[in-house]
Amino acid sequence: MTKANVLRDLSVDELVSRADELYRSIFNLRVRASTKELENVIKIRDEKRELARVKTVLREKGVKL
Repeated sequence: MTKANVLRDLSVDELVSRADELYRSIFNLRVRASTKELENVIKIRDEKRELARVKTVLREKGVKL
């Protein structure tokens, strides 16, 4: 879990790539959860919160996804 202060120090390109990674990760976690391969479904919540932090910082910088 990355703090918002750390995310604010990243460049826009790094934040966009991090958001893309999180979208893919959330998708993979959802697939694994639906096939009962994921033991700890709280990981989905954590990834979604991380994505929300990244999107918030991007909006603060004036970038829309």
